[in-house]
Amino acid sequence: MKNIFLLLLLSLTFFVNGQKLYIKTYGNKNDKPIIFVHGGPSGNATLFEGTHTAEELSKKGFFVIAYDRRGEGRSADPSATFTYHEAFQDLNTIYKTYNLKKATILAHSFGGLVATLYSEKYPQNVSALVLAGALFSQQETYNHILDSVKKIYTKKNDSVMLAKVANVENLNKNSAEYRKGCFELASENNFFKIPNPTEESKKLYVDYDASEFFKTNIRNKNAPLLFYKNEKQNNIDSRPILNKIKSKGIPIYAIYGKQDGIFSTKQINSIKNLVGENHFSLLDNCSHYLFVDQQNEFLFQIKKWLK
Repeated sequence: MKNIFLLLLLSLTFFVNGQKLYIKTYGNKNDKPIIFVHGGPSGNATLFEGTHTAEELSKKGFFVIAYDRRGEGRSADPSATFTYHEAFQDLNTIYKTYNLKKATILAHSFGGLVATLYSEKYPQNVSALVLAGALFSQQETYNHILDSVKKIYTKKNDSVMLAKVANVENLNKNSAEYRKGCFELASENNFFKIPNPTEESKKLYVDYDASEFFKTNIRNKNAPLLFYKNEKQNNIDSRPILNKIKSKGIPIYAIYGKQDGIFSTKQINSIKNLVGENHFSLLDNCSHYLFVDQQNEFLFQIKKWLK
């Protein structure tokens, strides 16, 4: 009977409060809740779900909640504003829907900023914050990307790409175009990928590409533009906020990929010093999508910290 209940639970999708908010749960609702906050803007949770990460994490004894923010992914909403306030409303909807008093927030990439600001505003709702390849000092990340690609193109004597870098550097640093330019350069140089993927990670990516989740990997190209139009906090350093959260007694954990090309060594050391050595993990042969690149190590570390 219990197994039947769990299987039913895995298949539920909610559209709540007229917001068309995609939410899917994994595991037993009586276990410790973890809410996964995906990257973006213009992201979704399909990779976290489609590589079985959500399901495998639930098997470690957690009630895992995956969702797509309003207007992103499977949560279609033409009236979405893509502000942090709106993202907070989505999270509060999840708390209300599942009668959660507290939950761990597991945040990836841009989701780290959403989760950090939410934890500052609603500390009573957060039992722990886990930063997984999460952004925390945006301008430092952009600077690191641009400095790194300039070195690559200078070595190659690629004047065309050096001109492109210069063009990006001259853009308004608080604009969607600047953000897009930086991350396009990072992607073109494989900053988000590991050079030597494991057989396990290659299989996870292949399985994902063949799954229904990949078919619903919806990207709203207008999301970043609307975010930068509507949200004033669009290029921030969240480390002072993280220190504030930590001072309130909320445990903060950080797990990053050693080969994640968008973060400098200085940045990684700073987040390690902030959370503390026992709350930090750096996974080798691992880049930005660490829950795929090194899934077993990722799951082991999360369970070790939270159980």
